[in-house]
Amino acid sequence: MTDPAPHARPPQDAVPAGCPFTAGGKQPGCHVPGPVYRKPFWRARLPEVRREIASLDARRDCQRIVHLLTNYEFPFDIVRSTEIALFHTYGSRSVSRLLDRTGEFHKRGQKRYDDTRLLIARFMQCGWDVEAGRQSLEQMNHIHSFFRIPNEDFLFVLWTFIDFPIQWVEEYGWRPFTAHEREAWFHYWCEIGRRMGLKDIPEDKAAYDAFIRDYEAREFVPDAASHRVAQSTVDILAGWVPRPLRPLVSPISLSLVPPRLLPAIQFESPPAWVGGLVRGALKLRKHVKRHVSLERYPSTLETTRNRTYPGNTYRIEGLGPDYAHRDAE
Repeated sequence: MTDPAPHARPPQDAVPAGCPFTAGGKQPGCHVPGPVYRKPFWRARLPEVRREIASLDARRDCQRIVHLLTNYEFPFDIVRSTEIALFHTYGSRSVSRLLDRTGEFHKRGQKRYDDTRLLIARFMQCGWDVEAGRQSLEQMNHIHSFFRIPNEDFLFVLWTFIDFPIQWVEEYGWRPFTAHEREAWFHYWCEIGRRMGLKDIPEDKAAYDAFIRDYEAREFVPDAASHRVAQSTVDILAGWVPRPLRPLVSPISLSLVPPRLLPAIQFESPPAWVGGLVRGALKLRKHVKRHVSLERYPSTLETTRNRTYPGNTYRIEGLGPDYAHRDAE
């Protein structure tokens, strides 16, 4: 792997990148084409969303299915599960050494978090055919191009985005993914991997899981870089809550990660009672969500808080480290 390029492009004027949903669902470049659903505030959700998902082809229509799962059915759960997925990647000494060497987590942690979230959430919302989704995927590939990243590291990170949302929704979602939805979710992320240039993507989930077990057996070993990157991320999360509550962030966060991660990132297991309370609260929410939901419908990037870019004003080509900024096409 090589160090990032030292040069940086001159700053550019930012322009709003948001594309709010319209009642008629006609806004171009905003989301995977299809109807926009609206519900009365007293209803938890609309059954029309599930009916549409069931009517779609798991492979051909996986972009639309992922959009519906992410923005309608499980917005909170998918955001939280992808955060845990990214945290899990720090267990790989190879991944963590690269992240540690760039210094982005230590110097600009909140920006690094927001840039990653915006790029990934944008192509999850838009797919790869809509312009904003295509641009986000291109910008992510551009950022990666500054480094020599082993294919197996890419495969590992990609797997976390397949596996963790499925497992999280199974345990904490108001309902689990159906077999049809799991198939679409798998095909979607495999296609994202192909568009990132990944090679030898396993053909099914069982084969992928076997590959990951072998990978983690090699790479999940205690490493100082893994600890530093994980600690920097915990510090980012702590900055979101009032100061008196910040000591709780680490044990709460660590209670949600797989136990096999903790030795690799050199963190002690949190007290069992903390994990019990956290998981209990999430399971209570799971039961309440079956009948009551106060989340926006749909929940999109434009309706969520953005700490680094107030008002969601940013350029997709300007996300990422300074050296990876590009002129708008």
